Amino acid sequence: MTRPTREELEHARDGTVPDVLRPGLRVVFCGINPGLYSAAVGHHFARPGNRFWKALHASGFTAELRTPQEERALLREGLGITNLVRRATAAASELEDEELRAGARSLRRKVRRVGPRAVAVLGVTAYRAAFARPEAELGPQPESIAGALAWVLPNPSGLNAHHQLDDLTRRFADLRRALA
Repeated sequence: MTRPTREELEHARDGTVPDVLRPGLRVVFCGINPGLYSAAVGHHFARPGNRFWKALHASGFTAELRTPQEERALLREGLGITNLVRRATAAASELEDEELRAGARSLRRKVRRVGPRAVAVLGVTAYRAAFARPEAELGPQPESIAGALAWVLPNPSGLNAHHQLDDLTRRFADLRRALA
């Protein structure tokens, strides 16, 4: 896959990436919103440096290391991907709290429709704003999302220096073990 040009990235602003969902999944991983790179190429967590795919594999969720272009293969492993906010931005900080709250309402509708066992929101700050839980911490949450276990994982973006790959892998593995 060739890297998008600056023009292609800017053209991707406010674009979307299709959900990877089907009924009966074990886990739906919910990103904050697509970055410009992901929207330009049409795949979730596609920017080089994003650690989602490595953490997913290293934690035991997938038998092999997948690429963003193989995202639909996750469905066979009982995994899905969506976002709180559909529109692509250069940074999640461009999103308003109301967009995140509207995203939480949309996520609840999706969860009711596909019925996963768990929903893992990837980003504690976004989770806090979207679900009006200012004290939320990483890990399992006391309230479900439309009947599914709610879990918060760190944002896997390479820009998130607070959590390195080892920590991401451990936290992803905690969720996997909780579902075993």
